[in-house]
Amino acid sequence: MNLAAATNASLAEMSNVLVYSSMAVYTLAFLAHIAEWVFGSRSKVGRTAAALTPSRTAAAPQVVAQAGGTAVLDRPKVVTRSAAGSRDVPDGPGAAGGDVQGDLYGRIAVSLTTLAFLVEAAGVITRAVAVQRAPWGNMYEFSTTFSTVAVGAYLGFLLAKKDIRWMGLPLVTTVLLDLGIATTWLYTDSDQLVPALHSYWLWIHVSTAIFCGAVFYLGAVATLLYLFRDSYESKLAGGGSPGGFARSVLERLPAAASLDKFAYRINAAIFPLWTFTIVAGAIWAGDAWGRYWGWDAKEVWSFITWVAYAAYLHARATAGWKGRKAAYIALIAFGCFLFNYYGVNIFVTSKHSYAGV
Repeated sequence: MNLAAATNASLAEMSNVLVYSSMAVYTLAFLAHIAEWVFGSRSKVGRTAAALTPSRTAAAPQVVAQAGGTAVLDRPKVVTRSAAGSRDVPDGPGAAGGDVQGDLYGRIAVSLTTLAFLVEAAGVITRAVAVQRAPWGNMYEFSTTFSTVAVGAYLGFLLAKKDIRWMGLPLVTTVLLDLGIATTWLYTDSDQLVPALHSYWLWIHVSTAIFCGAVFYLGAVATLLYLFRDSYESKLAGGGSPGGFARSVLERLPAAASLDKFAYRINAAIFPLWTFTIVAGAIWAGDAWGRYWGWDAKEVWSFITWVAYAAYLHARATAGWKGRKAAYIALIAFGCFLFNYYGVNIFVTSKHSYAGV
């Protein structure tokens, strides 16, 4: 028995080392993503915008004198934007800005993110072996698994040839924040579960909740970026002149319509699974506590989150509520999920207070 306990303790310590190692690699990936944006700033789009002046866009091709003759400078190739109201705007070239150096740093960033994901996943699996159960018995374990699944979903989209590398920087930033909070404030030594959690529903209910939250997070990032990009496009359509930072960053993102569509498809696809998560939790509560619904704080906020995402999907189908209004509802819905994730466990006493904080 002592040997088994020592082995489990060693595995738990190894899990901690792997999580901290993944944080180090994520930090390198963060720096690489920063380099991707910085060194891609003088992209084809950026150089074109810098070369344009009002006189050149309205005048004939510029003629310059050369020794022995003249030469005609071609006008820079400019993407024609549609009139205000229609906003048929093409997608930007991406985080790398369309140049070779930016793309190189982007590929390095994705490679480092993949390595960090594998190291963190190994840490989660090692923790599961150490405690001999699903590694979701407390907030520390939930947080490390959540960030692993979020990065895995992002890499899955890249593997499916979806051009979402622009999401890498906010993703890695929030993953580092999540792991920092988990290892600093939420860390709990490996231990056995309370009797209520000894059920196969732990694998079903909690795993689906983690997966839903991770994918909802990707939708929330796309929604937030949509709001910024939509404001940028509106300013351009109105004849305004955005600042240099906005041109450098927002011009390279997908069009507002593309970001809006991506966020909607993600939220719509995952909403049925979130519905199943709540139903599975109710069934588990019936087995563990003898009642399917007791208006516990976690149950209430799970339902509030469901209602908020249902309102978002309804708003998308309602005239006058598409676009920015629906996006605000989507962000409120994700805020409800975050409060259910952190706030209920930390600040509210409920039947779910066994989460280790």
